[in-house]
Amino acid sequence: MYIPPNNQGPTDAGEVSAFMRRHSFATLVTHDGQAPFATSVPVLIHEGGGAHGTIVAHIARANAQWRHFASGEQVLVIFHGPHAYISPSWYETQPAVPTWNYAAVHAYGVPQIITDHDRVVAMLHELVEAHEAGRENRWAGEMPAEYRDKLVAGIVGFEIPITRLETKYKLSQGRSAADVKGVIAALSASSDQTEREVAEMMAEVHQRLQ
Repeated sequence: MYIPPNNQGPTDAGEVSAFMRRHSFATLVTHDGQAPFATSVPVLIHEGGGAHGTIVAHIARANAQWRHFASGEQVLVIFHGPHAYISPSWYETQPAVPTWNYAAVHAYGVPQIITDHDRVVAMLHELVEAHEAGRENRWAGEMPAEYRDKLVAGIVGFEIPITRLETKYKLSQGRSAADVKGVIAALSASSDQTEREVAEMMAEVHQRLQ
């Protein structure tokens, strides 16, 4: 992805891994030989396996995308962080134009299909646990084995050892301190939770730049 020097995201492995876990509903992008193909999918991030960890996920067997894996080519998984429209009215420096602040991580690797039934079942239990933990009246993921196995037969589990990561944080780097302060104040006062998250990320990034 295009990353101007000012917008280079974190390179710390732990921080990038935490970002991917927090924004784990990702976009899997492959190529069928004629055109790109994308699927939105919940993923797990495992330590080890690849240079930057391993992505573990599944898609419907009826989704032909898993057949693209046979090419042995790299695929792209896009992790979308918080994003927000930035109004020039928030800047002290004028004239100015609108822009968009956002954070994203792109992960690359060659996918491998998980053929072992028990591993697929374990992956599904882990995915459920990751999203049910801490909830009231949480669902334990238990179901009759026959029913479970019928569902498992309808999906394809896979893992992607991550060979390369790209991180981009476009969060008003390069603007004056007064402009940044104005943007953070406006986003922090927003009723939109995502915009407030952008403000928090901006505050963290610009504190490091000081």
